[in-house]
Amino acid sequence: MKIYKNLVNAAAETLQEIFEQNRYADKAIEKKFKSHPQWGSRDRRFVAEAVYDIVRYKRLYSALVRSEKNYWFMVAAWVILKEYDLPDWPEFYNLKRENIKADFKALKSEPVVAESYPDWLWEFGYKELGEMVWEKEAKALNEPAKLVFRANTLKAPTSELEKKLQALSVPFEKLPQSKEAYVFPKKENVFKNPLFKEGYFEIQDAGSQQIASFLNPGTNDLVIDACAGAGGKSLHLAALMKNKGRVVSLDVEAWKLEELKKRAKRAGAFNIETRLIENEKSLSPFLAKADKLLLDVPCSGSGVLKRNPDAKWKLSEESIARTKALQQKILNDYSAMLKPGGELVYSTCSIFPSENREQVDFFLNHHPEFEYKEEKTLLPSEGFDGFYMARLLKKC
Repeated sequence: MKIYKNLVNAAAETLQEIFEQNRYADKAIEKKFKSHPQWGSRDRRFVAEAVYDIVRYKRLYSALVRSEKNYWFMVAAWVILKEYDLPDWPEFYNLKRENIKADFKALKSEPVVAESYPDWLWEFGYKELGEMVWEKEAKALNEPAKLVFRANTLKAPTSELEKKLQALSVPFEKLPQSKEAYVFPKKENVFKNPLFKEGYFEIQDAGSQQIASFLNPGTNDLVIDACAGAGGKSLHLAALMKNKGRVVSLDVEAWKLEELKKRAKRAGAFNIETRLIENEKSLSPFLAKADKLLLDVPCSGSGVLKRNPDAKWKLSEESIARTKALQQKILNDYSAMLKPGGELVYSTCSIFPSENREQVDFFLNHHPEFEYKEEKTLLPSEGFDGFYMARLLKKC
């Protein structure tokens, strides 16, 4: 594969934006692509793969080139490890293929460097999960996320969607995790797919799809998705409820709810209404009203590092501590919206017990009117994102 200087430079510039300007990786790459509309798919693939691989393994590449900020050398090291021919450019005269490969082999014996995690996060994972489990999950979290989608049964049965995809010659595979879960085995420009534009499917990880089903909404229920965000789970709830009953999607960010409205219109989900949480009074119309309550709370995102690899460099112990305090407040305050006999599902995209079962136990110790029913943990080593979900019953 021939390497071009403009593409190496683009990858290095994008890495600099991510690590020195604190941009999100996907946004930085999107910005770079928009500024180079002349690039073909090969060029875009080179830049995206180089950037994401180096973001995942930033600590390893920094060790290989003996620099935290020489992004040009990091891209060159990536080229070497991919077994591409390194160009004979003056910029690379001090970089030797044999040295990079020898150092790479040596560093593989140091898991924290080889898997590329900050020291504090590696130790945090040990403390939370134990050495064997954490090392397995840490490795799995460095695997690129699969492109999973959910069939929107409000538009058509899954069998009909399958026929439509086949007619477009789009390869797909059925997944066992959910009745509506599929994966695109090859990279697809999903947003140009006419079936996506018409709302026949939504991009949603296989683990995430299990949460709405775990809540088990009824077609006559008032279901509140209290941390709805852009509404992936609200849309799934609407489909499970066959557009009956009522889904109230709440969030503190107005722009996310606006995005949900657009997605709901595309999906044909007509039983969703959005409400902005401006203050504590915003919850009062729903006190003791919900049959089912979903609290998919903010979390560390430790279970979704496959798709957000730059997050592990943005996390800190302090940010996790603040997030756990927010989780407790949401559980305490929002649970008042559930009526007696109703069920609450607390969920996170974290694999850390201190954000999961420990938070549930803390809540139950302070709210005897609630009873624990069951829980489910999905780990990244199972092939998809990591999630936790627990179902609680409000007795009185």
